[in-house]
Amino acid sequence: MSKPNLLISECLCGVCCRYDGDHNKIDCLEELKSLYNLIPVCPEVLGGLLTPRPPAERIGDRVQTRNGIDVTEQFKGGAELALAIAIDKNCLCALLKAKSPSCGYGEIYDGTFTRTLVNGVGVTSELLLQHNIQIYTEKNVQDLIQHNSDD
Repeated sequence: MSKPNLLISECLCGVCCRYDGDHNKIDCLEELKSLYNLIPVCPEVLGGLLTPRPPAERIGDRVQTRNGIDVTEQFKGGAELALAIAIDKNCLCALLKAKSPSCGYGEIYDGTFTRTLVNGVGVTSELLLQHNIQIYTEKNVQDLIQHNSDD
């Protein structure tokens, strides 16, 4: 039986594409590779933003950098490209970076740049959910592993 495809945030794979030029490689990457074909994406980079870049947070339906630059269109463009990849690769699930203004799911930073979390989702997560793609983050990755182990 072939492995399902899993859309995954590139930073979780160890790619240095975070806003600060770092990564968030997860410990269970090899286990995920044994269960899924990983399809890495960074919506922010896909949207044309550079690495490193100023931190950005969601403020309502807009995304703004700490120094007040509106980057909503870049975030939306990257989300559209990530969705196109997910559809093309038949990804039914995505493992995305928690708290991110693009990939966050469940809670994101509130837009004040004070590290305050609020209930919400990132731009990419929101779009993927609208297309019935199930979202996981590194905080519940074991649920994703269990989900595929049960199949």
